[in-house]
Amino acid sequence: MGRAFEIRRKSKEARWDKMSKRFPKLAKSITMAAKEGGGDPESNAKLRTAINNAKAENMPKDNVTKAIARATSKDAVNYEEVNYEGKGPHGVMLWVECATDNNTRTFANVRMTFNKGNGQLLEAGALGFMFNRKTVIEFSAEGLDLEEVELSLIDAGLEELEVEDGVVRAIGEFKDFGTLCQGCEDLGIEVTKAKPERLPTSPLEFTDAQLEEIEALIDRLDDDEDVQEVFTNIA
Repeated sequence: MGRAFEIRRKSKEARWDKMSKRFPKLAKSITMAAKEGGGDPESNAKLRTAINNAKAENMPKDNVTKAIARATSKDAVNYEEVNYEGKGPHGVMLWVECATDNNTRTFANVRMTFNKGNGQLLEAGALGFMFNRKTVIEFSAEGLDLEEVELSLIDAGLEELEVEDGVVRAIGEFKDFGTLCQGCEDLGIEVTKAKPERLPTSPLEFTDAQLEEIEALIDRLDDDEDVQEVFTNIA
């Protein structure tokens, strides 16, 4: 019983550690969306999506409310979206999306993390041909006629519908983010995640040992409060 308790305790600590790092990033997305288009999710589709993404990761409602309020406070921080492209161990390519109020700090931290992880930053645009920016929306397949869903979403910009382990991924062009999200809403689909992603054009396979080193770098990047998302060309 002692061993089982210890395993459960460590698992719980790991979940809380992950949430403690993830919630501030979700809050930042909400604040940025509210500052850009207003604090009413009914009239601000980007904010509505950011809130739904936060709910999908069990972010408390109070955190959401505070994140929206921060956008209109007199001390509101102006965040800027910046991207960094880099090469990691074993030739893996990484696209790092950030939201920052201090470019100098963010650049220095990201560069140092790459250097410590046997990687290096590349010039802007170096990986442009290796990633396609797409809209990716996820929801449960349970109770849905997927053929009907696919046909209905084509006019909204759907390019591909993937299903794995009961989870549906609706993929479309980045420019169709709003219409594809609205299309899902019109069908009454409860979306669990909706965001732009950078999908690799030529995914690569890596060994378990290589992935362990690569994931260590990704984890260190994720620990940076300015880093919102990290995309790779891992298959």
